[in-house]
Amino acid sequence: MKIEIWSDFVCPFCYIGKRRLEDAIQALPADAEVELHYKSFELDPDARTETEPRMHEKLAKKYNRTLEQAKEMTAHMEGEAKEAGLEFRFDRMIPANTFDAHRVSKYAEYQGKNQKVTERFLKAALTEGKNIGDSETVYHLAVESGLAPEAVERILSGEEYGEEVRDEEREAYQLGVQGVPFFVINRKYAISGAQPKDTFEDALQQVWDEEKDDYAFTSLNSDKGNTCTEDGCD
Repeated sequence: MKIEIWSDFVCPFCYIGKRRLEDAIQALPADAEVELHYKSFELDPDARTETEPRMHEKLAKKYNRTLEQAKEMTAHMEGEAKEAGLEFRFDRMIPANTFDAHRVSKYAEYQGKNQKVTERFLKAALTEGKNIGDSETVYHLAVESGLAPEAVERILSGEEYGEEVRDEEREAYQLGVQGVPFFVINRKYAISGAQPKDTFEDALQQVWDEEKDDYAFTSLNSDKGNTCTEDGCD
């Protein structure tokens, strides 16, 4: 089973959805093979990376609310995160441009470390209050996740993997993705948003039941075909 996930590192529900999906995968039969592929999506491609204002201040200004009202807006989301085993610290979160982080994540995918880097970037942005739009911060997080320092430095100082990020964003647009997280399973099924764990479990089980036999060949043999095996030839 192949699951493609469009998400952004400053998206709280992307982190919640990621954890709920991972928990749901554990409920699949032991012989179920699942591949996770994280895809790039920027909630705000024009975002400026600044340490001020912080998230509550930004929400208050955006929705014309008081600071206390903005904190109330995030309280429910913090509760959902806690239920998923996560801790959100909106008082620390820094609104940031995530393009460079996505470029490094694409490199990580080729190194087989996309899942590890994705987890690290999400935790850094949403729990630890790190500036995921700062090149030096992204560099240290990527190296901490096992990526080669010289490769990460080269990527951040140039334009590598930028087109790959844009391609995935265009693909999301073509698929009709209007918000993240967005999950595509086997290129046939879609789940939008950080659905409850039970919804993920039911969906994955349904896909598994429907498709587990699709890879079995339909036999067109006669009884006259001879074969060779490790035990000899018939």
